[in-house]
Amino acid sequence: MTGKKIYNRIKAVLAEKGKTNNWLADQLGKNRTTVSRWCTNDMQPTMESLFTVAEVLDVDVKDLLVSTKK
Repeated sequence: MTGKKIYNRIKAVLAEKGKTNNWLADQLGKNRTTVSRWCTNDMQPTMESLFTVAEVLDVDVKDLLVSTKK
């Protein structure tokens, strides 16, 4: 079984901020299932949504992405 590719760190940043994906969904006016799928990397947010998430969580958008460089 191959591991699922992780593209975003939304779940980790939410944990660092002490917030839940339900809280984020409410802040964004998004469906909770959508945000949950972002947090599990089953689906990726649009670029526009990613910037909005960064704004709501008060982080740099780069903090929400897994780096491609070591």
